[in-house]
Amino acid sequence: MYELQKRFGYAPNEEAIGRSIELLASSLDNVSSPEVLKLCYSLMDVTTLAPADTEKSVNKLLSKVETVIKNYPDYPLPASVCVFPNLVHVVAENRPDKKLHATAVASCFPSSQSFLEVKVRECELAVEAGADEIDIVLALNAFMAEEYDRARLEIRTMKEAIDKVAKAQGREVVLKVILETGLLVTPEAIAEASFIAMEEGADFIKTSTGKVSVNATPVAAYVMCECIKKYYEKTGRKVGFKAAGGISSAKDALCYYSIVSSVLGKEWIDPKYFRFGVSRLANSLISAIENKTVSVF
Repeated sequence: MYELQKRFGYAPNEEAIGRSIELLASSLDNVSSPEVLKLCYSLMDVTTLAPADTEKSVNKLLSKVETVIKNYPDYPLPASVCVFPNLVHVVAENRPDKKLHATAVASCFPSSQSFLEVKVRECELAVEAGADEIDIVLALNAFMAEEYDRARLEIRTMKEAIDKVAKAQGREVVLKVILETGLLVTPEAIAEASFIAMEEGADFIKTSTGKVSVNATPVAAYVMCECIKKYYEKTGRKVGFKAAGGISSAKDALCYYSIVSSVLGKEWIDPKYFRFGVSRLANSLISAIENKTVSVF
């Protein structure tokens, strides 16, 4: 049923993965340090995806990022600010530093339930509005019906559209593909979706939208990282990993940091290859670094 796992020589071993995660979890206190926590801060896609979001609320979020820059000058920038596509121009135009990327969710986030033409146009409009990164959602209606070619086609078509608009602007745009691993459920399904997304050009594979009952989990992350490793060994192309949904504490961040470090190595601990999709994590990281309660976000 899952042909790509055969091709890449990968079969998830749930028992071994469970043991590895337990071992990593037992040593999180040894991993934690101000330097690592600041590194985790630099990996954040600071996110607001609320129905009531407005230009004013997005600018307020940007002002909070700027507050950290002013109050903690030795901290790195977060990787990006992630918003709905119709608001990404606010980030692109008002961010305190051009190195802070403007990220837009697209493809009719979070369900991806619409016409492909609509999803493609939304991606194009987001890039035209200044998005540096686009997060799309795997077509679960196709994948879960085992219509893998259709799921592939959707990713490929959006990737081509994004690249075309970006090229016309003389730049490159990062594509992240959200697998919605909590709905895929099994490690085998998560692995197959990971390989499909990577083969169709994903620069990152991402766990979740944060809009379903089960979002990022250590097991899903471990499987996805093992797939990224297998894909890299076979193709030589590095694909990034993004953990999103329910990641709110410094301990959560250290858990995923440890998984990526263990499976993929320290060279993946870089905003180019590792992200957290977060709305609440920043306060927890700053508080842990400063050893006091800090509430900026």
